[in-house]
Amino acid sequence: MGKKVLVVITNHDSFPTKKEKTGLWLSELTHFIEVLDENGYQYDLVSPKGGHTPIDERSISLILMDKSTRAYYNNPEFMQRLENTLSPAKVNWEDYSAVYYTGGHGTMWDFPDNEKLQEISRKIYESGGVLSAVCHGSSALLNIRLPEGNYLIHDKQVTGFSNMEENMTLLKDQLPFLLEDELKKRGGHYKKGRIPFTSFTITDIRLITGQNPQSAGAVARELVRMLEKI
Repeated sequence: MGKKVLVVITNHDSFPTKKEKTGLWLSELTHFIEVLDENGYQYDLVSPKGGHTPIDERSISLILMDKSTRAYYNNPEFMQRLENTLSPAKVNWEDYSAVYYTGGHGTMWDFPDNEKLQEISRKIYESGGVLSAVCHGSSALLNIRLPEGNYLIHDKQVTGFSNMEENMTLLKDQLPFLLEDELKKRGGHYKKGRIPFTSFTITDIRLITGQNPQSAGAVARELVRMLEKI
């Protein structure tokens, strides 16, 4: 495997009844990419359908967008990459040593059942690579099965956006499921931080998960640490 990281982003941009748009929570990508850039790691962007990546409107508000994320948002080359993500069919899993699933509510619709992304992730993991996810991006882990048939997250420590945090977003009634509940149903040992919306990550062998948007940088730093050992 190469030392490149495959970064997965949503294509889904809408809620069932709410007018505001969802999509990628931008800092969950930029805070992660910033760490890769600082450590000299290359990455490719892929989405379930390829092409355009919608950005959650709230994540680029003046209140929530920090200096680091704003720098990437104002970078034409970076934003062009978000318009031209790869499709899973164009990905050669052998080029990558890790996968990172970004979040945003949009992922709840197009991550869990994408069989091609599941296959890519499983092959990288089985070959000694690392899987990582943050916030709602952990929904991508729900249906990945190992060759013996067990869910990959079964009996592993895992985290993702908590029910408490979901209640605080006031979007609970718009979602197809609650991530914390589904991670537990798949046999994952779900953990969360004591204080909502503060960085919290868990590493279980070669699986790294972060609870919320504030955890993206920590997930990246742990991933870099692990990649140095591969």
